Amino acid sequence: MNWFLTSVVTLTLCTPCINTQQKYVGTAASKCTRSGETDASESFLYSCNGDSSSCRAFLIFPARSPFNTVPTIATLTSSDQTEIMKINNVTRYTVFKTEQEVVVPVNCTCSGRYYQAISTYQVLGEHETYRVISNDTFQGLSTCQSIKLSNIDVGFKLVPGSKLRVPLRCACPTRGQVLTGTKYLLTYAINTGDTLYGLSKKFNVSLKSITQANSFPDERFTIYPLTTILIPMPREPSSSNTITRGYKVRASTFPAHVARKHISKKVLSTAGISAGVLSLVIFLILPVIFLCYKNNKPVLEKRGRNEKYSPEDLVLEIARLERVLKVFKFTEVKKATGNFREKRRIKETVYRGTFGRDVLAVEKIAGDSRTAVKILYQINHFNIIKLHGFSEHKDDTYFVYEYMENGSLQEWLGGRGSDSKKGWNERIRIALDVANGLLYLHNFMKPAYVHNDIRSSNILLDSNLRAKIANFSLARKANSNDVITRIVGTEAYMAPEYMDTGPITPRVDVYAFGVVLLELFTGKDAVFVQDGKEKLLSSEVEAIVESENSETELTCFIELSPAENGGIVWAIQVVKLGLRCLEQDPENRPSMVEVVSDLLKVQLNMQKPSAVARVNL
Repeated sequence: MNWFLTSVVTLTLCTPCINTQQKYVGTAASKCTRSGETDASESFLYSCNGDSSSCRAFLIFPARSPFNTVPTIATLTSSDQTEIMKINNVTRYTVFKTEQEVVVPVNCTCSGRYYQAISTYQVLGEHETYRVISNDTFQGLSTCQSIKLSNIDVGFKLVPGSKLRVPLRCACPTRGQVLTGTKYLLTYAINTGDTLYGLSKKFNVSLKSITQANSFPDERFTIYPLTTILIPMPREPSSSNTITRGYKVRASTFPAHVARKHISKKVLSTAGISAGVLSLVIFLILPVIFLCYKNNKPVLEKRGRNEKYSPEDLVLEIARLERVLKVFKFTEVKKATGNFREKRRIKETVYRGTFGRDVLAVEKIAGDSRTAVKILYQINHFNIIKLHGFSEHKDDTYFVYEYMENGSLQEWLGGRGSDSKKGWNERIRIALDVANGLLYLHNFMKPAYVHNDIRSSNILLDSNLRAKIANFSLARKANSNDVITRIVGTEAYMAPEYMDTGPITPRVDVYAFGVVLLELFTGKDAVFVQDGKEKLLSSEVEAIVESENSETELTCFIELSPAENGGIVWAIQVVKLGLRCLEQDPENRPSMVEVVSDLLKVQLNMQKPSAVARVNL
């Protein structure tokens, strides 16, 4: 009996340890066959054995033209430009050296039995294959077979213009790892010369933690290039953990510690040919760009005669060529929407359209929409709706933009997304997505813009519940001398100075965001009906917070269970942040920089083992 009890106690105590490991599969990850597999496996993605179903994770991406700037890397990995800039201590105009390692924050989510950070990629040339995209473009951060399995409808042979769903390898810490101080997992693609000992020194973590996290049998285990391992991190990685890589072999058949002199001439020849092809591509692209400038193409931004373009400007313009908007024929739009059939209607004047293999949304806009087109053309940010093109017919404009499977935030909160989990993690992530989109508009666009119509119906959710800001018809330049001469928009979201026809500043968006934040965490509309009377959500919440029994009343008022992830603690923090956004005096409202910072603190605290708040907002 004593032996039995000892065994039970030992197994109980060791359970977190058993679950702390992911399996390193070595060269099996490079498998790229036309087998009958219809589901992912641990050879291609990491298992969902973490303490959380979603988390903030990190990738190390070695920069390589054309993916050597913040905008292009963010687009490739579907990550946030602002976060990449902050964590790597660079600006949007930085051009990374070839093979410079870049830290990329991603949202890692459990889908089925495996973790993944979803990105999208559009096939550019006929030479591209699943293997080329996984090994060369994404440099081992995804696998050939996982991309295939995520795009069964696309087929084996890729056609230029095809859009692929790309699952990036990531994972969340398990309970055992969290208890030993691990807060994040970083996905690292092995480079020639890497050893487990060297990586432990590089990231300043113990060799034992890396060995356990990847189920290595010992600390001298052989690792291969273009495979990935997980690095357990006690804090966020930074640029101090990165280097500019030297020679990199483009095959996973050589152990990472093999010296360069042992690499075959065939591999060196292949690398030389690749470099030659890249040079030829650049040689062909640059004249096209300069021709566009010479002919003053309207889709590209013009500059004064005396202004010269720096190399950084040129690289950014290469990235912006992808943003050239397509002008659709009206007949194309009619055909795509089935002549605007009722069953294709998403809501009001928005329809679902099929353009070739792409499912996109079509919105009919009455009157002048040049401002919205101009703004959306300039933007390439994950949290702002992507405009693919437009069509003009009579006095109307038809916007063609990405299709968002989960509709608007208003619909999702109201029940349309009732089959999707609506927990604290999902809501805080949506809040951060919207805040990051506004932060980009206010701080990183030149000139800065104010959206001017932030509301839950103008925030759309994709299939992964990632939020994107839409409807820029009322957007204006920020901090200009323009004043509001006509009240437009939705009253419940309007800042007091807006109602007084004051100047348009970013604080107008901050106010509206505060209302959205209250909607997110109470589950109620900005104007809701209670006891047969219409009530303003912001006024009701403010009255509750100022009451004597604020915690008890707030517990009854919010939609979520107080027990979830520390429930009422996080609710109070978020609600207080929302009320700060609703200050009458614009100067007393936080900036979106402060808002993003505070929300990140809440998100971080929510992921800690103990659901106790350590942040006072």
